This record gives sequence, C-alpha cells and structure tokens, in this order.
Amino acid sequence: MADSPNCDLKSLSPLQLFERVTEQGEKVRALKAGKAPKDEIDAAVRMLLSLKLSYKTTTGQDYQAGLPPRDLVLINNGPAKEEDEDFVDPWTVQTSNAKGVDYDKLIGHFGYSKIDTDLINRIERAIGQKPHRFLRRGIFFSHRDMDQILDAYENKKSFYLYTGRGPSSQAMHVGHLIPFIFTKWLQEVFDVPLVIQLTDDEKYLWKDLTTEKAYEYARENAKDIIACGFDVNKTFIFSDLDYLGTSTGFYKNIVKVQKHVTFNQVKGIFGFTDSDCIGKISFPAIQAAPSFSSSFPQIFNGKENIQCLIPCAIDQDPYFRMTRDVAPRIGQPKPALLHSVFFPALQGAQTKMSASDPNSSIFLTDTPKQIKTKINKHAFSGGRDTIEEHRKYGGNCDVDVSFMYLTFFLEDDDRLEQLKQAYTSGELLTGELKKVLIETLQPLIAAHQERRKQVTDEMVKQFMTPRKLAFEF
Repeated sequence: MADSPNCDLKSLSPLQLFERVTEQGEKVRALKAGKAPKDEIDAAVRMLLSLKLSYKTTTGQDYQAGLPPRDLVLINNGPAKEEDEDFVDPWTVQTSNAKGVDYDKLIGHFGYSKIDTDLINRIERAIGQKPHRFLRRGIFFSHRDMDQILDAYENKKSFYLYTGRGPSSQAMHVGHLIPFIFTKWLQEVFDVPLVIQLTDDEKYLWKDLTTEKAYEYARENAKDIIACGFDVNKTFIFSDLDYLGTSTGFYKNIVKVQKHVTFNQVKGIFGFTDSDCIGKISFPAIQAAPSFSSSFPQIFNGKENIQCLIPCAIDQDPYFRMTRDVAPRIGQPKPALLHSVFFPALQGAQTKMSASDPNSSIFLTDTPKQIKTKINKHAFSGGRDTIEEHRKYGGNCDVDVSFMYLTFFLEDDDRLEQLKQAYTSGELLTGELKKVLIETLQPLIAAHQERRKQVTDEMVKQFMTPRKLAFEF
C-alpha cells in the first residue's frame, strides 16, 4: 500500500477506505512492535490519521476497528429514486430493473475485484484446459484474492474449497445447483479438498422449523449435493447441528471469531435488531469458522495456514467480509472468494427464487411435464406483444428468463450465441426459445434424479463422517 498521504482517496469506496485504514493501522502496530525508527513510525501514523479523516469525510462517521461501513445499503440504479434501487443482503434480493441487480455497482461499492479476461486466461494457463462456462459468461463475475490462490497453486502450495447450503426445504431447485456445479469443477481441475457446510442451525433460527426437521432437510439436501458427482474421498459434508458438537477445532474458531466481533459490528453488517434472538447474532461466526483449516483437524492434520477459496452467490459476501476482517486478528489467513450472480426466478430477475413458491423455479423433483408447464406458463419473456412486432423489432435477451437460464445450463457457446442473435433479430419466437430451454432442462433434471436415486443413507453417512481425506498435509 502506498504511504503517501497525497494518494487519490476520493475514488475509493467506503469499504475500500475502511480496508485501507485497517491495513495502515496494522502497519503502525507492526512498526511499533518491531521498534522501527521514530521518523518511520511518525510517517505511518500521519498516513493513518489522513486515511481516517478521508473515511470520516466520505462516510460521515468515525472509523471503528472491525466495524465496516454498513453493508445493508441500497445500491442506486438511478438519480435518487428509492424505487430504482437495488437491495441485497443474505436473505433478500430486490431490484426494480428487469435485467437484475447492477453487479458493477456492487463491485464498486464493496470493493470486489472483477473477474476479467486476464484472470480467466491465467486460470486457463494454470489448469491447462478451457475455463468453465460460468467463468466464460460472467456468471461468476467478481472475486477477492483469487490471484493469491493461483500464486499458491503455481508454487505447488495447497488450498481447499468451502461452500454451503442452507437447508430450508426438502427439495432443492436448479438455482441451488449453481455453486455445486462450479465447485465440483474447481475441485476436479485443481485437485483439492472440499468442505460443504449445511447450515441447519441457521434455518432453525430463521424459519419456523424444529431442529429435527432442519436436520432432516440437511440430510435430504446432502443427497442432492452428492448426486452432483462429488468424490467421497475428497469431500466432507457436515451439518452444523451435528458437527459442532464433535469438533473442538471448529468450536474454538467460532469462539475466537465471536470474541473479536461486537454486537454493533454484526448489527452494522447484517441489520440485526435488539429484538433478534441471540442465536441469529452469534450465527455469522459459525458460517465464518469453516474458512479456517484448523476447523477440520482430521483433514488438515491440525495445520492452520491452509488458505480457503469460497465459491458462493454474492449475497453471502457479508459473512465473509466479516470473516476477512477478523481473520488476521485471530492469526488465520483471509479466505479468498469467487462470487456468482443471482439465479433469477421464473417471474423475472428482480428477486431471488423462493423454495416456498413452487412456481418461482424448476425444482430437482419436477417431472418433465411440470418443467414444460412452468416454463411455458411462468418464464418471463423478453418478446414482443404480437408475432408481427416480434418479427419486426426482435426480443430482449437481457430480460428474457428463458435465455438467462440457457446461459447457465447450455454448454455450447456457439449455440447460445446463435440463439441470442436469432431471438434479438426476431427470427426466433418466445415459444421457440422456451422450447429450447425445456429440451435442455428436462434431460438435465432427469439425469440428476436418476443419480439421486442411487444415493443411499449409507453413502450420506460416509460423506458426513469426520475423517481423513485423500490428501496429505
């Protein structure tokens, strides 16, 4: 980081400024602890004070260590109209824009790094094969410290993957598959261990579920995850309600995070209120703990310096902004992240899908007939009101849900581009585009259902038993 107080700070987002102040504070402490020359310490302190002043000028509030600028903010899509704003937190995604959330504004506000062509090319060189379609098409669009992960990989240093699922229902939908499809690809191309957290405790705290029902959903969801094709020798799936009571390493990390994060901090990050139960307030530490290899001593032989890479949807980032802030203070490496866009509801990209609304998505339990009916009846169209208008003016792929779904699930780039050109020109009608999606999803869901039938309770037990995986540390 540059030490010059004359560096341009006006272009930084509040979160970037916060991180600059935090880093400079750590530098000052390190200089003092190392008994550096007085003039060097004084210069670093002046830089720190300058950064704190810039932070206050930008945010209107004093810098407080460990308390980032409030995350649950509205991201403006237009000039000061509340109805034109995006709202994103771990439980709610809302936008008035039919195209969906403005991800460039999210990147600017929260200080993510965009996954650009250079990074994709570097990944391709590292793994020696074509990047996943989710990378090629910008479905995973931003990151934190992916460069560090590639540095480690290129220097023969290991890392591990961590992703998760909140089991709020017995049946998962196709949107839930996105992180698992991508994580499976990452695990295969980099050949690294994977841990998958099932946050049944979270769903008990947030939803009207018993602990028994939440745990039952966790095991059922585990079957769908296993059906994605994960290798039992390289993957550990765990339920919080089950694993937390058996792993001292996991619980120790939870306690360390809890000690270093205040109630004011989690209120600022997650919007908790004084009337929320204390379980909600303490839960973020539980989602943070799998980011540290010492939470899994049976896998990593007690080593605490193995970096973690977390593929997740962008709404989960608040948990890991908190985690990355606290990690250095408890002697742990910061986790790296890869963020995906939201998978749109059938009714449009304005909100996330809901497992409680059967018509908001295609579920992994749907029959071919149900898939066809849902798409034909509920998939939001970017087509025109009449065939004549559509032939003349063409359709809008930016808002058409069928085309959006195809960008996730149609592997052939050339075919996808042909469909886009034909629909945009008016050559391809909405019903014809929906037919392509139906013919893409029906066999995909049917194949998943067949694999899931082969997943036995004994297989689930194998995946969920704490054990050594096929790696040496």
